Amino acid sequence: MTTHNIVSVSGGKDSTATLLLALALETENLQAVFADTGNEHELTIEYLDYLEQATGVSITRVQADFTTRIAGKRRFIETKWREQGVDEFVVLAALEVLQPTGNPFLDLCIWKGRFPSRRAQFCTMELKRDPMLEQVVLPLMGPETMIMSWQGVRADESIVRRYLPECDEAGGGLFNYRPIIKWDVPTVFEAHTYMGIKPNPLYSQGMSRVGCMPCINCNKAELRAIALRFPEVIERIERWERIVQQASKRGAATFFAGASTKHPKGPITEMTALEVMEVASIRQAVEWSKTARGGIQYDLLIATDATACSSAYGLCDEGELTLTLEAA
Repeated sequence: MTTHNIVSVSGGKDSTATLLLALALETENLQAVFADTGNEHELTIEYLDYLEQATGVSITRVQADFTTRIAGKRRFIETKWREQGVDEFVVLAALEVLQPTGNPFLDLCIWKGRFPSRRAQFCTMELKRDPMLEQVVLPLMGPETMIMSWQGVRADESIVRRYLPECDEAGGGLFNYRPIIKWDVPTVFEAHTYMGIKPNPLYSQGMSRVGCMPCINCNKAELRAIALRFPEVIERIERWERIVQQASKRGAATFFAGASTKHPKGPITEMTALEVMEVASIRQAVEWSKTARGGIQYDLLIATDATACSSAYGLCDEGELTLTLEAA
């Protein structure tokens, strides 16, 4: 029986700590895999290169391909939309943009005619889980193989993850292994220090998560930091909104479309931007992120220095982190 140990690496603190733990345990048949969603920040891509060099572990890159599904959507629009009496202008507009772009995130949204949301978070399955299964895991499966899928998830991240077991069987000799499920954030960064690995530099630039940028679950402070430090990211999402709107039958698609119609009770400083708006374009969400008191007025005390170190995890207090890998 051969055991393959596959570590899912996103460039974030938890998946990096998981990889480092696997190395510390001298795990055999170790393979690291990164699912590129197409909505990653370039510093995260650079960080993966750094990890490869610093650990000596090659990181396999995989991407989802929506070419076939987009072609199917085109056929559906050409026939069914017209049969349903959809305005010809809308049909032609959708057909114009329903072409594979090569960017997995954008292609997924074009195919769906909408962005993922907190209520319909199909991005994780379509952009991460499925490509890894199809391109890496399934080819290794067989009667004489066992596959341990190492996942960097922790119990204190969410209610759902709080009750996940450390290990369970998915079937066919595939096991989900969550070795840091009981770790807290300080322990995660201690693993980096112990192994001599620097954290992703985005953690010292106001980011609490470094997967998609922005993530549909990003909080208010993080969205504000993204707009301040990386305005080109907001511009990219704004372009994507226009494209996906054109691919939508309703002509309406915004990045934070899963917003709640109810105003939250209690403090809102840690609420996500999308939880306090009914439907928000990325520009509206950014303006909201600059406000205080439930969006009533602009917050005059927010940071305006795009070069200052800022960390939700107290990393700036260590005095050792720099904002770029090149300067580290």
